Amino acid sequence: MKLLDALHWRYATKKFDSSKKVSEENLQKILKAAYLAPSSSGLQPYKVIVIKDQTLKEKLVPIFSNQQQIADSTYVLVFAAWDNYTEQNMETIFHRTVSERGLPENAMDDYKNMLKGAYLKREAEANFAHTARQAYISFGLALAAAAELEIDATPMEGFNNEQLDEALGLKELNLKSVVAMPLGYRDSSGDWLVNLKKVRQPEEEFFIYK
Repeated sequence: MKLLDALHWRYATKKFDSSKKVSEENLQKILKAAYLAPSSSGLQPYKVIVIKDQTLKEKLVPIFSNQQQIADSTYVLVFAAWDNYTEQNMETIFHRTVSERGLPENAMDDYKNMLKGAYLKREAEANFAHTARQAYISFGLALAAAAELEIDATPMEGFNNEQLDEALGLKELNLKSVVAMPLGYRDSSGDWLVNLKKVRQPEEEFFIYK
């Protein structure tokens, strides 16, 4: 399916058919799209937690305001961002970059030190706001990839972040949850939203040309 057609086709699925499962092959295609997403300075300051275990998914339903899509989906993807920039996590990324590109170890020192000077003096809250925005880029590409595969997904922010972080052990990984995406196949007979027209602002109001 072409991308624009896929975006017209997709919607925020309200009810999944739990008997229909997303294949491992298609999951990996969606994850690859998330993985290949661009990020500021190539730091990729987020992780994607892939939840398949049914018991865990059911445990998470109350954290997601009792939205049953969590339990009925095949997978739940949780996008979690670094809670802060640190010298260690930045050094790790730049070391990997120069190593894989076959560059001298000090090849990116000027740029790396410029970023450290900007990020390491900021409050953790400001840095998390930045890493969370990067996670959303990855999330958007994963959402589009799912649509191209005609796999349904529901973007979700309506959850208790602190409870989700605790349930997934994210604090110990210096991560904070940002947004989630259950994946599955729609149950058209039980979804009130499936046949409603997609509504957006008029294009002439949405786009501003200068």
